[in-house]
Amino acid sequence: MSSAPFDVTRPPTGGLIKSWTKGVPVEDGARAQLANVASLPFIYKWLAVMPDVHWGRGATVGSVIPTEGAIIPAAVGVDLGCGMMATRTTLKASDLPDDLRAIRSLIEARVPHGRSANGGPGDRGAWGKVPHHVGKVWSRELAAGFEEICDAHPKVRKSNTARHLGTLGTGNHFIEVCLDEAERVWFMLHSGSRGVGARIGSHFIRLAKQEMKRWHINLPDADLAYLPEGTRYFGDYIRAVRWAQRFARRNRELMMEAVIDAVSSARGIPPFGVGELAVNCHHNYVAAEQHYGRKVWITRKGAVRAGADELGIIPGSMGARSYIVRGKGKADSFCSCSHGAGRAMSRGEARRRFTVEDHVRMTAGVECRKDMEVIDETPAAYKDIDAVMAAQADLVDVVHTLKQVVCVKG
Repeated sequence: MSSAPFDVTRPPTGGLIKSWTKGVPVEDGARAQLANVASLPFIYKWLAVMPDVHWGRGATVGSVIPTEGAIIPAAVGVDLGCGMMATRTTLKASDLPDDLRAIRSLIEARVPHGRSANGGPGDRGAWGKVPHHVGKVWSRELAAGFEEICDAHPKVRKSNTARHLGTLGTGNHFIEVCLDEAERVWFMLHSGSRGVGARIGSHFIRLAKQEMKRWHINLPDADLAYLPEGTRYFGDYIRAVRWAQRFARRNRELMMEAVIDAVSSARGIPPFGVGELAVNCHHNYVAAEQHYGRKVWITRKGAVRAGADELGIIPGSMGARSYIVRGKGKADSFCSCSHGAGRAMSRGEARRRFTVEDHVRMTAGVECRKDMEVIDETPAAYKDIDAVMAAQADLVDVVHTLKQVVCVKG
């Protein structure tokens, strides 16, 4: 066995892949998908594969895709700017009540989450009436940029904009109250750019596919359609993605403010401070970065930037530990680490395999939903976070270990 912390493979289709997956299973579908991406002529040096890797729509989740002269919109995805935020409070575990149901209910009441009415009027996952403070953030920081996008691409306009700002969403998005190794209380959440990011991402994925047809370019996977740098759509895409990533960051910040207010209002909770340590990082995004002396585009599809001394967040499942980490700036990984544990199976497979009783057992000690609607997010649907962390020990150092006591799922 190689002593290197990563494995190196050269697929028959061409290209080079470096994988931090020792001791972690990788399904064949993900390997085939990675080989397709590695074969593209504009990949810079190699793909870097994180230990939470699994098959994904457009490109493999848990992959770092460096490119020169082009970007693959479907690899960046539709939840543009999806990521994590965590903040440490001055509360201790002893400040929390024994029964945490009231705290979960207060958070659920303050932050719209989930989806109903097919996303239409009355959707519980959106604001019915946009709160004044949310509307002010939208109008002062985001509205003008959105109008510029829509002027060039009118199809983007039909989006949930301010109605989704400060809301959680669905699927694996979550809000948690956690305890660290010193019994200090943290708040942590996971979400992105919501409906407007999905509209922008889907629009440019369609445009890239149209361009491939127009140029008669055949690809091993239609979802690898790309936009060449210097073209109109490329510039429009970069501007739109950067805007969506700003939306996602502000979305997380507004939700964190709501969580702080919710917990502050809980009966018996003493006054507390926040922000002694706070992290807000994307893990689905594209950025221009310098690597090996060249400016390249780095697409992190389910990966976190882990430059030297940069803080990041690697969450486990809703029943496992999560980690605040400090990056080591490893060049081979393009200064990256995993964005979580990574799915071990599809959502459908998890619903077939596990019961409510399994879920109750696996989330013992966590105040959370324990019903069939969240079975696809049950802990065993994810990889072993301990194995994932061991596989990337050369990429990050653990700063804090968190264990949730409250989990609100989208």
